Amino acid sequence: MGTMTIACIGSGNMGFALMQGIAGIIGGADIGFADADATKARVAAAALGAMVFGSNTEAVEKGDYIFLAVKPQVLAEVLAEIAPVLDRRLAENRAPVLVSMAAGWSIEKIQTTIAGTANVPVARIMPNTPALVSRGLIALAASAKVAEEKTAYLEKILKSAGTVDRLEEKLFDAVTGLSGSGPAFAYMFIEALADGGVLAGLPRDKALHYAAQTVLGSAAMVMETDKHPGELKDMVASPAGTTIAGIAALEEGAFRSTVIKAVEAAWRRSMELG
Repeated sequence: MGTMTIACIGSGNMGFALMQGIAGIIGGADIGFADADATKARVAAAALGAMVFGSNTEAVEKGDYIFLAVKPQVLAEVLAEIAPVLDRRLAENRAPVLVSMAAGWSIEKIQTTIAGTANVPVARIMPNTPALVSRGLIALAASAKVAEEKTAYLEKILKSAGTVDRLEEKLFDAVTGLSGSGPAFAYMFIEALADGGVLAGLPRDKALHYAAQTVLGSAAMVMETDKHPGELKDMVASPAGTTIAGIAALEEGAFRSTVIKAVEAAWRRSMELG
């Protein structure tokens, strides 16, 4: 494949995070932003040495991959706006690949919402905010209309923002509830750990550092040892020790059940958005 132009409609945190990673691979010159807030688009573009498109339709006219980095509630409006350009490019056999990250919007729903262009190539991704520091987890599904070489290229450039996992689209609502919303739950846990450290006498900055590093290291243990989290937990919890006393307190507060319910609630909300 030759040089590809990457257009991003929306310049919020997630769109910018992905473009920042991609710029590290292909350079900023082949990336462009379009946003209803022109100032935001200019600021994002300036940070990466990227282009600014004057409108969403210009972005779709010039892009080979069109990232739809907008909120699910406004995606229908954006799709209606860009549909005529997509229709023309499809008829000319030069259709771009739409890359949506909107929770609740299936590939089929996107295709059928674009009147006359149900055959437009659409890929769907579900990234999470650690993509901002190139530690994201990005689920990827593509329609049959996306050629394998184009899916492979998309996977390649997305790896700049973290781990990419090809997944059946039917599982995307579950991904949204777990890895999409999960960072917020993890941040709350880190904050609570730090508060516990402060209660025990640690200075706030030390408590936060220890809490964050503890969670980071624990996650690495799960990823790198291939041991079950329960086994790793048992390795820490010695008989009549400090850790088992803390575990008992967590269980008294229904810790695991509450976390499961949080993921379930986010999963159900993702389905409602669709």
